Amino acid sequence: MAFKFVALLALIAAASAGVLPAAQVYHAAPVATYAAPAPAAVLKTVAHPVLAKADEEYDPHPQYKYAYDVQDALSGDSKSQVEERDGDVVRGEYSLVDSDGFKRTVQYTADPINGFNAVVNREPLVKTVVKTAAPVAPVYAAYHH
Repeated sequence: MAFKFVALLALIAAASAGVLPAAQVYHAAPVATYAAPAPAAVLKTVAHPVLAKADEEYDPHPQYKYAYDVQDALSGDSKSQVEERDGDVVRGEYSLVDSDGFKRTVQYTADPINGFNAVVNREPLVKTVVKTAAPVAPVYAAYHH
């Protein structure tokens, strides 16, 4: 008898914890009513269907081109970008100056077959010049007493 009691309590605990599926209860959405400024008037909300864009607005072969260039001597900001789209193919390039003094240039393409691909190049803005000096001959001083 004790085993049946423990099994019944375990079943009740499992049902209340949500382990066992319970019947779903669905309720209708509440209707919102708002009191208008006049105390006697009541305004009820009515759901309107969402209208989709008309089919004639669909462009089966979208195209665009844009570019910009920023060269600000005061702040040192230097960046540019060029991008164009022809149907499902996007090509572009952008460049900027990183905080470590390197110019980063990224060339990218995106299309449905190859996905997004980018090639990143970094080059220093200041070219380092290495000078080789001629060897210095040792200097001997004469010491007299």
